[in-house]
Amino acid sequence: MSKERSRSRRAAVQALYQWSISAQPASEIVSQFHEEGILDKADQGLFEHLVSGLIDEVISVDQKLSPYLSREIEQVDPVEKALLRLGGYELLYLPETPYRVVLNEYINLSKTFGSAKSHQFINAALDKVAREVRTLEFAAHEKQKKQSKSRN
Repeated sequence: MSKERSRSRRAAVQALYQWSISAQPASEIVSQFHEEGILDKADQGLFEHLVSGLIDEVISVDQKLSPYLSREIEQVDPVEKALLRLGGYELLYLPETPYRVVLNEYINLSKTFGSAKSHQFINAALDKVAREVRTLEFAAHEKQKKQSKSRN
């Protein structure tokens, strides 16, 4: 994981939280983050892609997440909602990012921004989405794990 990409995800969580509370256009939020220097050490392209892309695809991401949530997406805490949506977006629309990286990043961010047990909620939901949408990648990882165990 690059630190720049991790910083982009962290800023994207903050931006999506702001968007969900204020309903500002994505372009205004992105501009504000640039102006405030929040993105100086971040992968700015990834940040912009995550924020704008998720806002454009929020309905499809919510539909993919919904079967794996214990409550309606509207009832999820705004911070956890931002984490779930961004992780779901990356799993669905950024296949070049390994699913394990996506899960790790958003679980870690949930430990920073979320409630005491939010990381378990985020992990469970995103893991189920990953199993569904990244079947080949998931199967390859499981096969690799089995081969490692048989060598030991």
